[in-house]
Amino acid sequence: MMWQDAEAMASWLAGFAGLEVADEEGLGLRQPPAKAAAVLVAVHWQDGEWRIMLTRRTPHLRNHAGQISFPGGRIEPEDASARVAALREAEEEVGLPPAMVRVVAELPHYDTVTGYRVTPVLALLQGAFQPQPSPQEVAEVFSLPLALALDTAAYERHPYVRDGVAGHYYALRYGDYFIWGATAAMLRRLARHHAANP
Repeated sequence: MMWQDAEAMASWLAGFAGLEVADEEGLGLRQPPAKAAAVLVAVHWQDGEWRIMLTRRTPHLRNHAGQISFPGGRIEPEDASARVAALREAEEEVGLPPAMVRVVAELPHYDTVTGYRVTPVLALLQGAFQPQPSPQEVAEVFSLPLALALDTAAYERHPYVRDGVAGHYYALRYGDYFIWGATAAMLRRLARHHAANP
């Protein structure tokens, strides 16, 4: 494919809408998914390659402090859809104007161990973007090479025990960044789909 062609990339990304999910993430015991959330998986061209935008949460947050995540959060009652929620959260967290975002697909939801049902919203950024992270929520905005995210061999499997139930989670290393949990699991779904549909 033509990696520098935005139209070709948008068309290619839209193919992930057909992603099939096999529940083999190994998370073991999960709470019932009672809380709806959405995240923005934003692909953009930077430094000669396609990349995915990620954030590092501030260390003082009550939940997920210091973790790597996509921009996103709860779907509020006033949000008309997961797409609207993801765009709203991205604007609040990193200053991303919705007008710069071309949504190409909503991916199958991901259920977390903490009871969230997360809808990943896959999108292409249109034009150069200078992040303006919210100091209350985001310590840093960075981007992960898409080629690394799509490499199934790059994911590490780690065992854990939660509430007496054994399971495992996946992690992805990029420089000093350790991406794990739901974020790594959702990225790995993209990688597995890409490997099965090259």
